[in-house]
Amino acid sequence: MAVMKKKGKKEVPAISTSSLPDVIYMVLFFFMVSTSMRDQDLLVQYKLPDATEVQKLEKKSLVSYIHIGVPTLAMRAKYGTAPKIQLNDSYKTTKDILDFVAAERDQLNESDRASMTICLKADGGTKMGIVADVKQELRKANALKLSYASSKVLSY
Repeated sequence: MAVMKKKGKKEVPAISTSSLPDVIYMVLFFFMVSTSMRDQDLLVQYKLPDATEVQKLEKKSLVSYIHIGVPTLAMRAKYGTAPKIQLNDSYKTTKDILDFVAAERDQLNESDRASMTICLKADGGTKMGIVADVKQELRKANALKLSYASSKVLSY
């Protein structure tokens, strides 16, 4: 019988990395397209009240936010410590809510305008007077779908 010997060790070929930059750019492009940036800068501070029965909103694209709370530390020197109403990126009064609701409705499709929801993000320590005033103005603007933002607390 003949014994066959190998004539040398074969080396494993090197892995080609020429397509690696293409893959990295595709992943980067995917995350750039699928990530959304924050729409508004918060000018008020708030700690949401606690709740045990919480539901998530279905379509967040149909939700417009009204923030109510104490101005941030940078704004307190100018505006004081009284609770303020933030609509989009500025402080407003309750009289400006009608224009805010009309502008938010105009941004939606005809079919989605009836489903528009206003979400109140109010500080837990805010007096109900300012919240009641906001609700009255929302009624005048015919924005009757209202939700309150809260943080979920587990109860046993």
